[in-house]
Amino acid sequence: MGFNSDISGVRRGAESLLRDLIHERLGLFFDDSKISLLADKLSPLIIERGFDSFLDYFYLLKYDADSAGEWRNVVNALSVQETYFWREMDQIHGLAENVIPDLLAKDPHAPIRIWSAACATGEEPLTIAMRLNENGWFERADIKIYASDASSAALERAQNGLYRERSFRALPADLKERYFAPEGREWRVAPDLSRKISWTQANLLDAGEIEKLARVSIIFCRNVFIYFSSEVVRRVVASFAEKMSVPAFLFVGAAESLLKATDDFELEEIGSAFVYVKRK
Repeated sequence: MGFNSDISGVRRGAESLLRDLIHERLGLFFDDSKISLLADKLSPLIIERGFDSFLDYFYLLKYDADSAGEWRNVVNALSVQETYFWREMDQIHGLAENVIPDLLAKDPHAPIRIWSAACATGEEPLTIAMRLNENGWFERADIKIYASDASSAALERAQNGLYRERSFRALPADLKERYFAPEGREWRVAPDLSRKISWTQANLLDAGEIEKLARVSIIFCRNVFIYFSSEVVRRVVASFAEKMSVPAFLFVGAAESLLKATDDFELEEIGSAFVYVKRK
């Protein structure tokens, strides 16, 4: 029994090392109650590598000079891609009906730059593009939408532009018909809509990767911070505040609060939505 206990302890120690390394590099945090979930998600990668232990995999990720490709596999394995079109629309309505008109009222020629900072398979930035297009904003203003995700697999799906029925559960039927065409058992986004978005891969903890993306006035970073530790949330929000233009509008998920994470942004009610705003 003592031998088995020792083996179990070594495994738990290796899992903890991996957990802490992933937190450091990706921001994702698995507390002790979820460390077995992390192990389950990584086990197929460890087996595929032919390793016998979590410790071997930890050494690969931390010390191997060619570990970049394996980190991409880790991100893809851990990414949560539960999203759909027309999700949490109060904020996007507020963007179209209040934020953009207010910005243009101050400067009619101001470029409007929007970043979907964790776009998953693309439903969020495409929803933003549809909503703005319905208002005719692309014809009336200089608007660009950037979309990024840490997962290369999710980004590939976003760029491919094919979606299953599950993604359309909240999208009005007339918009589905207008912006998507049936293709087999899926629907393909209209090329004109997809071209309104610039897609790129980015890790929110990598200052170099977000340097240009964050130099915008509007960021959507929704349903991401729930997977980060409070320390990482503070770091990411501070990096946004440092680079964003003023005024800056930061949209987070309905279940997320930044009230203890930042003094740079203040919570404001805009339209029927709550938005974190930096005005100085």
